[in-house]
Amino acid sequence: MPKEVVCRELGPPERLRLERFASVPLTPGQVRVAVRAAGINFPDILMAAGEYQLKPPLPFTPGVESAGDVIEVDGVGGVAVGDKVILKFRYGAYTDESVVASSQLTPLPSTFDYAEGATFLAAHGTAHHALIDRGQIQPGEVLLVHGAGGGVGLAAVEIGKLLGATVIAAASSEEKLAVAQAKGADHVVLYGREPFRDAVKRITDGRGANVVFDPVGGEVFENSVRCIAWGARILVVGFTGGIGLARTNLLLIKGASVLGVRAGEAARRNPALSEARLKALSQWAEAGKVRPNISHRLPLEQWATGMRLLVDRKAIGRVALMMG
Repeated sequence: MPKEVVCRELGPPERLRLERFASVPLTPGQVRVAVRAAGINFPDILMAAGEYQLKPPLPFTPGVESAGDVIEVDGVGGVAVGDKVILKFRYGAYTDESVVASSQLTPLPSTFDYAEGATFLAAHGTAHHALIDRGQIQPGEVLLVHGAGGGVGLAAVEIGKLLGATVIAAASSEEKLAVAQAKGADHVVLYGREPFRDAVKRITDGRGANVVFDPVGGEVFENSVRCIAWGARILVVGFTGGIGLARTNLLLIKGASVLGVRAGEAARRNPALSEARLKALSQWAEAGKVRPNISHRLPLEQWATGMRLLVDRKAIGRVALMMG
C-alpha cells in the first residue's frame, strides 16, 4: 500500500504522521504517478501549523510539488505510461503515489533528476513571477536578493543574473554566499559582518538597489527601504523573519513601490501568465541555465527533519524527500 504524510492536528512538523492508504481507481481524465521525490517549501510548514493563508480542512497531506513516473492513464491525451513528470499541488505532495488531473503535470526537464524536478517550480516560479511580472527588472539594474542561501533566494539570484541584472546576494553564512556566487551573484553581503544597507550603498556608490527581492521581512524589509534607488521596486515574497512595517515617507521620497508576490494565485487568476512562466523555466532548464541547489535528500520518513532544516535555516537551497 502507498504511504503519505498526514496532518490530522495543526502544529509543528513532529505532529504529522506517516500513514498507509488504499489506491483508488482512476476516473476519466486522471493520471496515476509513482512519486520519486517531493520538495519541502516553507509554506508547507506554515500550512501544517495553521499559519498560512490557505487552510485546508483536516486531515490533509502537505506539499506543493513532487516528481515521478506516470504508471496509469485514463482517457488523457498527451500523457503516456512511463512519462517522467513534475506534479503541482496546492497541497498533497508528501506521498509516494498521486492521482491527479493531467493539468497538474508538466514534463520533467531532461537535465534534471527527480529531486531537482520536485524542487524546481515553486521556488523558480516565484522568482520568475517576482522579477519579471511584478518587479519588471531591466538589464543593468541592481538587484538585492535577501535570504540568498534559501531555495527561492538562490532562484532569484540565478534568474536575476540571466535577465542581465547586477546581483547583490545577502545571506547568513559564508557557505550560503559561496553557493550564491556559484549561481551568478556579482557581490555578496554577510549579515552580521556589516549592516547590509551600508554594504549596498558602498557597492552601488550610494545609488542603492533598483529591485529588492525579500522573502525575509521584518527588520530586513525595513532596512531595505533605506538602501534603494529612485523608482525602486521592493518585492515582498515572504516573511520568514517577521512582518515588516513600511515607512511611507521613505517610499515617497524615493518614488518607490512595494509589491506583493503570490506566484500561485497570479497563475490561478491568469493562466496565460502561468503558461509563459512555465515555458521560460522549462527552456532555461533544458539549456542548463537554471538548476535547484539541493543541500539535503532525505527519505520520506524523515519529513520532520527536513522541515526543521528550513525552520532552522540550515538548508542551502532546497530539501527533497525521496521515495522508495
